[in-house]
Amino acid sequence: MGNTRERADMVTRKPQRTDTAPSAGPRTPHRATPRTEPASPAGGAPAGGPVGGIRLTGRGGILLITAVSLAFALIGHLAGSPLVSGIAFTAACVVAALLVRPTDLLSLTVSPPLAYFVAALIAEIAVTLGEEGFSRAVAIGMATRLADVAPSLFLGTALVLVIAVFRGLPSNIREFSDQVNGRRPR
Repeated sequence: MGNTRERADMVTRKPQRTDTAPSAGPRTPHRATPRTEPASPAGGAPAGGPVGGIRLTGRGGILLITAVSLAFALIGHLAGSPLVSGIAFTAACVVAALLVRPTDLLSLTVSPPLAYFVAALIAEIAVTLGEEGFSRAVAIGMATRLADVAPSLFLGTALVLVIAVFRGLPSNIREFSDQVNGRRPR
C-alpha cells in the first residue's frame, strides 16, 4: 500500500521551479537538467537565435525602431539629409526582426510604419517648436519627411516581413487564428 501511495504522489506532484529566488528556509539539493539548444549552423549562435543571446520582446523591438528612428530623424534634420533617417530606420528594422523573440514576431511585423510615424512626428514637433504657424509647419514637415523616406519605409517593413517568415511568423499566425476562432492549438 505504501508503494502505491508513493507512485501516486510522484505522478500528481508538479516539478519544482528552479528559477525562483532562494527562500529563507533550507533547500534540498536537486539535479539541474542540461539545457539543450539546437545545433548552430557555423559554430556561432544557435539556429534561428540572435547573436550573443540578446532577446527583445515585441514591444522592445518596436521601441528600438522608434528610438533609432527618432534619433536619426533629428540627426538627419541637422545634417540636411533625409537619407540618414531612412537608412537608420531600415537598419533598425532588420536588427529588431533578428533580435525579437519568435513568439512576438506577429506584433513586430505590423508596427514599423507606425513606429516611424511616431518618431517622425516627435522629431518634427521638436524641430518646429516655437515657430509661427506651428500646426501648419508640423503638417507640412510631416508630409515632406514621409515622402522623402517612403522607399525606406517600404524596404524596412518588407525586410521585417521576410526575416519574420523565416523565423516562425506562419506558426504565430496559425496560433493567433486558433485563439481567435476558439480552436485548440494544432
